Amino acid sequence: MRRLLVLAVILMALLAPASASALDRTVSVQATVEREVPNDTAEIGFSVTKERHGRSAALRIVAIRLREVIATVQAIPGVGPGDVTTGAISVRRVERGKNPVYRASEGVTVTLHRPEVAGELISAGVAAGATGTRGPNFFVGDREAAYDAALVEATKRTKAKAEMLAAAVGASLGPAITITESGNVVPVSALSPKSASDCASQPVAKKRGPRATASACAAPAPPVQAGNSTVTATVNATFALQ
Repeated sequence: MRRLLVLAVILMALLAPASASALDRTVSVQATVEREVPNDTAEIGFSVTKERHGRSAALRIVAIRLREVIATVQAIPGVGPGDVTTGAISVRRVERGKNPVYRASEGVTVTLHRPEVAGELISAGVAAGATGTRGPNFFVGDREAAYDAALVEATKRTKAKAEMLAAAVGASLGPAITITESGNVVPVSALSPKSASDCASQPVAKKRGPRATASACAAPAPPVQAGNSTVTATVNATFALQ
């Protein structure tokens, strides 16, 4: 009985290194793919700020002007249903000597699916009554699809690299044991136009009527370039060797 126990211990000692050796027959590799993807979407913000002697009057004129801005930008190609979102509304008292006034403001954010007309959209929004702009910020609309494409390419490079290393040591590549991924999509866009100032502060040459300010503010569309976003995907993989 004692001999059988000794033999069992010896067999376990002999088999353990072989099992560990088999498990160690792996190759671990990493591949990183970096791609430039054209930006196909832009985000532009508009705001309307007005001052009047009463709260209601200030809110009313802001509402009128903002509705005109919304109607105008929704008519631009590339702006669809749900692409215009209103922002916070504020009204505050502003001291003007003995005659304080109330300043009201509200903004909207516009998602544009034709970034090449961003300049036209900005010009139209300002002409419609926007007293300030923000952006445009350019980006890839479907970030997940752009990242997935880079991820697939990185995975293929990982496998090709593992096959090359396996062949170099006289082995063949087995199945993948572990695969991990990481990466991001970083917009790299051109400089955006400067924010528009309040058109009401600009001189209006012999203009009269409620639409005088908007007409005076109409200007050629500023030049814009959507630029690219950098998509990076990294894959780490461990393969068995056969």
